[in-house]
Amino acid sequence: MRVIGIDPGTYSFDLFGMEDNRRIIVDESIKSEEIFKNPYILTRKVEGLMPLDIIIGPSGYGIPLKGIMEMTENDLSLMIPPDTNVAVNEAIKNVLYEMKRKRMPVYFTPGVIHLKTVPSYRKWNKFDMGTADKVCCVALGIKDQSEWLNIPFSKTSFIYVEIGYGFTATIGVLDGKIVDGIGGTNGALGFLSCGGMDGEIVIRLRPPLTQDILFRGGLKDFVGKEIEPPDLKDFKEAIVLLGESVEKDVASMLVSNPHPREVILSGRLVEYDFIKNELKNRLKKYAPVRRVKKLSKVAKEAACGAYIIGEGLLGGRYHSLVKNMEIS
Repeated sequence: MRVIGIDPGTYSFDLFGMEDNRRIIVDESIKSEEIFKNPYILTRKVEGLMPLDIIIGPSGYGIPLKGIMEMTENDLSLMIPPDTNVAVNEAIKNVLYEMKRKRMPVYFTPGVIHLKTVPSYRKWNKFDMGTADKVCCVALGIKDQSEWLNIPFSKTSFIYVEIGYGFTATIGVLDGKIVDGIGGTNGALGFLSCGGMDGEIVIRLRPPLTQDILFRGGLKDFVGKEIEPPDLKDFKEAIVLLGESVEKDVASMLVSNPHPREVILSGRLVEYDFIKNELKNRLKKYAPVRRVKKLSKVAKEAACGAYIIGEGLLGGRYHSLVKNMEIS
């Protein structure tokens, strides 16, 4: 059984895969701007790993489980916003067209809003409750907590906080199922993104609005300088802003999951101790706080979770995990 997962991130596309859940066959990260310039970089990498039984992603916002050969233009418009000026959009589209042309065994997986485990009333007036890659992150979290606490997948319970290069998302998990989510454009701010936007600001913005607005107003703009995440250590107010913003989302998620076993952290920004410690100090009042343990050394958490979902869909070790999540 040869399975790989692909995470299409704002900063990088990450790949992780294993053979028979024992031997790692790929663990890499490729900058998104390189794939935007040349999508064949990714498809050639995947071709070099053939034969593969299943490839999970890149699924953008996500759609209900579907193979790439059944992908329609409408599916693509739901997974990927139509703004052609955003590099990651065009990178994903070009990669998917090429993968379909080569008839690769790619499957698209759902976002939080597509899951039946989330009550329909929580989906009202929502779109971004957590993209497909965030669902993949949660699959990794379920696997990790199950092993950490020696409990079945179906007994896992946590609030998952993913702080990537662009966006921050918070997901509620109860009995091994996603029950609620606050997506990266709908809640806490990120390094690039402003997060949930005030409607009074929106109606005062000059049209036409483009997707570029989602990549502004975050910590980088708050500081007002050309910085990268490690530079945030010199800006105390920015760290407090991030900490408060994340804590508010975690506290609100307690409505959907009042007694989580843990708060689990992941994402590019959590790699920095000054950010991880700020979050641990703030969130420990709600539950024990821990960073998720990856399967990889290089690839991000979402790529590892995508692998877990793919392996489970094929009836492997994580079949019961994926079945309990009701991915399909």
